[in-house]
Amino acid sequence: MTRHLKFFGFLILLTFTSLGAGTSTAFSENLSNYITGEMKNFAPYDEPRPFKDFSFTNAAGEQEQLSDYRGKVILLNFWATWCAPCRKEMPGLDRLQADMGGDDFQVLAVGQDLQGMKKVKSFFERLGLENLAPLNDKTVKSGRAAGVFGLPATILLTRDGQEVGRLIGPAEWDEPESKALIQHIISGS
Repeated sequence: MTRHLKFFGFLILLTFTSLGAGTSTAFSENLSNYITGEMKNFAPYDEPRPFKDFSFTNAAGEQEQLSDYRGKVILLNFWATWCAPCRKEMPGLDRLQADMGGDDFQVLAVGQDLQGMKKVKSFFERLGLENLAPLNDKTVKSGRAAGVFGLPATILLTRDGQEVGRLIGPAEWDEPESKALIQHIISGS
């Protein structure tokens, strides 16, 4: 069992190390002023990258596509109700949506909860989340399509659905550094 845990830990380290590699071009250099404080672990790419579309379920039980939100900068968060760091981070994402959400920007927090929307709605109620829409993908195909291997994972997408970069692990998304990074993408995309 211990050998398997060590191997799993090695895979996670390898995954997270490779996500931060290759950030030296003009695009990522322009972002370097924004990779401070809460955003110090945000890993921008050299250039925005294509991002796979996927579906998820909304609170009404209807299927939505990520591409339905094209035209807005998206902060895409993958989380689960059982994930302690996710629980800690969700109120900040809710406040970020309240502060910045609108025609130009949207926080999409897509649950990866196998127990479905009922569990997600209950979680939102317990935490008093009022600005985020309850979304879930109990198949977890969305997280796999996005190359997410740990939760929470947050991906910043341009208006045309390209990935700017990602942050693996929790962050306070309503802090000034986070908002400045997002505003920079809103202004330039």
